[in-house]
Amino acid sequence: MPDPAASQAPSFPMTRECPFRQPAAYQQLREQGRLGSGRLPDGRGVRVLTRHKDVRTMLADPRFSSDRRNPGFPLQVERPKGEQFPKSMISMDGAEHAAARRAVLGEFTVRRINALLPRVQQIVDEHVEAMLAGPPHADLVRELSLPVPSLVICELLGVPYADHDFFQSRSATLLNRDATPQQRGSAIGDLKSYLDTLVRGKVAQPTDDLLGRQVAAQRAAGEVDVEALVATAVLLLIAGHETTANMISLGTLMLLENPERLAAITADPGKTPGAVEELLRYFTIAEFATSRVALEDVEIGGGLIEAGEGVIGLALSGDRDAEVFDRPEELDVERGARNHLAFGFGPHQCLGQNLARAELRIVFDTLFRRIPGLRLDAAVSELPFKNDANIFGLHRLPVAW
Repeated sequence: MPDPAASQAPSFPMTRECPFRQPAAYQQLREQGRLGSGRLPDGRGVRVLTRHKDVRTMLADPRFSSDRRNPGFPLQVERPKGEQFPKSMISMDGAEHAAARRAVLGEFTVRRINALLPRVQQIVDEHVEAMLAGPPHADLVRELSLPVPSLVICELLGVPYADHDFFQSRSATLLNRDATPQQRGSAIGDLKSYLDTLVRGKVAQPTDDLLGRQVAAQRAAGEVDVEALVATAVLLLIAGHETTANMISLGTLMLLENPERLAAITADPGKTPGAVEELLRYFTIAEFATSRVALEDVEIGGGLIEAGEGVIGLALSGDRDAEVFDRPEELDVERGARNHLAFGFGPHQCLGQNLARAELRIVFDTLFRRIPGLRLDAAVSELPFKNDANIFGLHRLPVAW
């Protein structure tokens, strides 16, 4: 179990004191060069990995489980009673996880995403044009960052975009650390009910979209598992818009705050993919998605993690590890490093990473080409960052041109 000093250990999750920096305690823990200890909001002890190599090692080791229903899993929020988050591939291990992932993997291949690029470009163009048609100022979150990935994932899944206010509000509640267990339970219940109706409609009348194709594939193999499809839909719907939306906002902010870096990619769009990777590394917004629970005793990070102990793999800390990234606190759009942990690592590495990369590249290239005079319309200190959420980002981003 965690050592006796765990009661004085740092508490997780920690707030980013500066949106452009890792919490100071992360660096202190990492510089100790060994397995650390911490405390969760419910007072339980948890083991902490901070070095890039240790986090990657854990994520590739099958002795660590992703099952969020395991009592030892280091959840950052209290579990809702009664209504439970449906078990999807994010909480599966081994053969069960591999089968669930394999069923939808073909929807996210480079070839499939390349076929979507014209439509993604069209969506981005339409939203930038709408911005330009209005007053010379806007909230980028509302006008671009959130609607673009939301519309893309809705079309991919076969979810009516007209219902985006409904699922975005429920997603925000689920990701809000300050939401009560009752509020989170109500939000997941609403989402499950909505998507259950949607999936059953596709069972009755097939559609040509991801969920419709999953229905057809399951029917061809036997019976349609509606519950499993609902779980997949919940996961992909939330992950498909929340993460990319926050990266659009944060990436835009960071580039506006670093005009010389922005000039490099506007002068040569061939550098945008590298800039996207660097922005992903720099912010690592889903840093706790790399948490696990040990299924047996494992020696890692210079210490012993016992079976049943929760482990936080601090992906943000790993992505600021100077042993892997030279000048890690600096944004270098020409760094060329894709070995970051923003998409995780190992069997659970982000399924939609090809889509996210494509959306970010198209948004940045289009936004700064179409609105070269774009500027921040508020001081950074006044911006409402999502320090209350499990995925870091911005609630609003005022811009002008």
